[in-house]
Amino acid sequence: MVDYETSPGRATITINDPERRNPLSVETMSELVGATARAVADSDVGVIVYTGSGDQAFSAGGDLSGSFVDDAMGLHHARGAFADLFRLMWRGGKPTVARVNGHALAGGFGLAVACDITICVEDAKLGATESRVGLWPMMISAVLIRTMPRKAALELMLTGRIIQPEEALRLGAVSRVVSRSELDAVVDETVDSLLRASPSSTMIGRDSFYGMAEVDVDTALDRLQLGLTEIAMSEDAAEGVRAFLDKREPTWTS
Repeated sequence: MVDYETSPGRATITINDPERRNPLSVETMSELVGATARAVADSDVGVIVYTGSGDQAFSAGGDLSGSFVDDAMGLHHARGAFADLFRLMWRGGKPTVARVNGHALAGGFGLAVACDITICVEDAKLGATESRVGLWPMMISAVLIRTMPRKAALELMLTGRIIQPEEALRLGAVSRVVSRSELDAVVDETVDSLLRASPSSTMIGRDSFYGMAEVDVDTALDRLQLGLTEIAMSEDAAEGVRAFLDKREPTWTS
């Protein structure tokens, strides 16, 4: 479900399941880690671009049609791929660009925001929507709290409110908002600018930037991974996912 292609100086990693709005299954997350590792290891790649297939969604988030809550404990370690992906993106030494071609929700929102530069089409819908299905945006909390004002991030996580790109821009979650007709040109221009910079200074600068975070990211991600599994074991999570798949409003037990 993940495509990998290169052009001079660039690796483009595409979540390719447009009919289902490019969901993040555990298999897809594992493939994203593998593709990112491949790009990091390739000396000919200077910039990594993440995007979604089609024009509807960058990624609508976790794949709730799988065994997300049916096998909560069994998938605990597999869910760690998302943490591995964030670590590799931040520590890989190469700039990352999100080409947000459509809606970026839940984990998809986190992936977009985790990139160094996030370029978003003006008609996308964005948000940390996990609370709507009885879950909580555990893993992406480590991203949002390092990118947005704390109260703004918490409000989005608590309410599951969907926001427009212009609001996301004001909050610091995206870097630029562009029309669809401008998207590829702006991404190309951004990649070219990054490729013109010194790779070594860029690597050292990025490492220093991310090293300024006030909380140890390993501790945060490990705790959030445990929290995600705990939430996934709850009755409300099971009910929320069932309601989502049944296209009805959930009935919470707590």
